Amino acid sequence: MAEHIDDRALDEAVRFTSDLIRFDTTNRGGGVGVERPAAEYVAARLAEAGIEPLLLEKAPGRTNVVARIPGTDPAADALLVHGHLDVVPADPAEWTVHPFSGEIRDGVVWGRGAVDMKDSDAMVLAVVRAWARAGVRPRRDIVLAFTADEEDTAQFGSGFLVATRPELFDGCTEAVGESGAYTFHPGDGRRIYPVAAGERGTSWLNLTARGRAGHGSKINHENAVTRVAAAVTRIGEHTWPVRLTPTVRAALAELAAIYGLPLPDLDRADGTVDDAAVDGLLARIGPAAALVAATVRNSANPTMLEAGYKLNVIPGRATAHVDGRVLPGGDEEFTATLDRLTGPDVEWTYAHREIPLEAPVDAPSFAVMREALLHFDPGAHVIPYCMSGGTDAKQFSRLGMRSYGFMPLRLPEGVDYQAMFHGVDERVPVSALHFGTRVLDRALRSL
Repeated sequence: MAEHIDDRALDEAVRFTSDLIRFDTTNRGGGVGVERPAAEYVAARLAEAGIEPLLLEKAPGRTNVVARIPGTDPAADALLVHGHLDVVPADPAEWTVHPFSGEIRDGVVWGRGAVDMKDSDAMVLAVVRAWARAGVRPRRDIVLAFTADEEDTAQFGSGFLVATRPELFDGCTEAVGESGAYTFHPGDGRRIYPVAAGERGTSWLNLTARGRAGHGSKINHENAVTRVAAAVTRIGEHTWPVRLTPTVRAALAELAAIYGLPLPDLDRADGTVDDAAVDGLLARIGPAAALVAATVRNSANPTMLEAGYKLNVIPGRATAHVDGRVLPGGDEEFTATLDRLTGPDVEWTYAHREIPLEAPVDAPSFAVMREALLHFDPGAHVIPYCMSGGTDAKQFSRLGMRSYGFMPLRLPEGVDYQAMFHGVDERVPVSALHFGTRVLDRALRSL
């Protein structure tokens, strides 16, 4: 075990998590958010370790921190390690503890951002400070980025950095960020760690139906509300065909092996995917199917409806909003399907659109991350997976980086990592932070 990851380093990972949670960095969308207090805290912790931070803003309060740790081999490619400082909203009335208390109770750190992802920011800080104290240097340069606005469009965060300060990431060919390497418990005693090697693309949509305004008591066959509601229903009830990416194929193959199942032929003779074969395999691997089920297809989920201003008035316009997610290579299918499902009476446009990502699972870097996890949890299984949502990796990929989700946590049975994301009573065990700090140290030094 690395001697520099001592009690001080482990204690810092916990304390920094708690401290960062206390900064209310809620991102309400539309440019509403303030990350600066958390960014100043991060910058101060880096400066204490002799690591020079840069604070960068597109707008007041929307602060990013970037720093570079020189490696021992100046000819080596650089590695980006990134995490975001903003969090989604939390209603204190719904929580057992105040979401911005950072309370440590019974060996657990509570609060918004405990897993998404102030814990990861804290572990990274703890690791690089431990390196500084012990004189440890990585082989290649490591660039650290703590960003604003990941929970919305990234225009004040990674998007801003990539567009205006790309030189800060010179030499970076790979990136490590959220969200992977956490313990998934399928309920049968196995421990599975999914490491992200892909992301679905983001396709947030605005739907608009126009019709004939009129009195609510009159028959109206051009009702905008009816038209948008019908389109939303068709979209919500649509079953998308299976589309398998290399990452998801690899995940299915490894899950089948973990469960001792023969891997069926997932493709038809004509080269298309056999939906029934994929769905059948998912059914046989039980709860572990949750790791891949959301990423074998494109998806489109209606999330918001807006129409009218008075109960007895039929409005001339109604709108809806849909959260669409698209797999690599799935854009054409997504567009054609939305055209068909919305029909002739509803127009749709992109409110926000981001690319899907794919990174090789047979790369040496993936093997390093797998080894680091198994070193500290040798009885576990490590698999690749594709994230159903997206991260700042989408922005950094524009600079030519291959990205992985690797922020390790060993979670006890009964702690559902995915349920914590954007959920009530978000929390992380102290023991998970200790494990993650050790694994992250080993992986980053090996990478």
